[in-house]
Amino acid sequence: MSKVKLTKTELKAQADALKRFERFLPMLQLKKQQLQAEIALITARIEEALSHEDAEQKKLNTWVSLFSDTSNDLASLVRLDSVVTDTSNIAGVSIPVFKAIETTTASLDLFASPVWLDIAAATVTRVMSLKAERMVLERERSLIAIELNMTSQRVNLFEKVKIPECRENIRIIKIAIGDAQTASVTRGKIAKGRSSKEDAA
Repeated sequence: MSKVKLTKTELKAQADALKRFERFLPMLQLKKQQLQAEIALITARIEEALSHEDAEQKKLNTWVSLFSDTSNDLASLVRLDSVVTDTSNIAGVSIPVFKAIETTTASLDLFASPVWLDIAAATVTRVMSLKAERMVLERERSLIAIELNMTSQRVNLFEKVKIPECRENIRIIKIAIGDAQTASVTRGKIAKGRSSKEDAA
């Protein structure tokens, strides 16, 4: 704890700082709760996307066995060109939001290609989309987790350091000012007593 001046000016400064910290702390605690709730929500969405991705991947595995008998390559059916995202703001954190994926599907000869290639291409596209969405959600969670960590540190700083420090400083200053006032009154009485004795003599 840094040494404080034992003055009325410093007492006011410490009282003002305490009011400021006590006013900001509930806002920081609310932000912390919002971020924690958002992380829980995003985690649930990641798990849901992963579940859907696994289900689609199982469907895709059905087609893989069919491809082993052909010259076609499953990976060449659909190419991921880009992941389209938007931005949003959650409790002051700018995060990416998944919108869609842009893909290019290989041209298929309707007469020479098996019918199931179209279904396989649609399944590959869904797997790619779910994977891209999950990756964007993981990025969202990562950014919010960083902000949550910083907010938690601020809450702890206010709760465990700044507010107790201000209260202790105020207590020390009040005691010092009280002691100084008592000493001043005592000195005044002593001086008055001496003056009365001198007048009597």
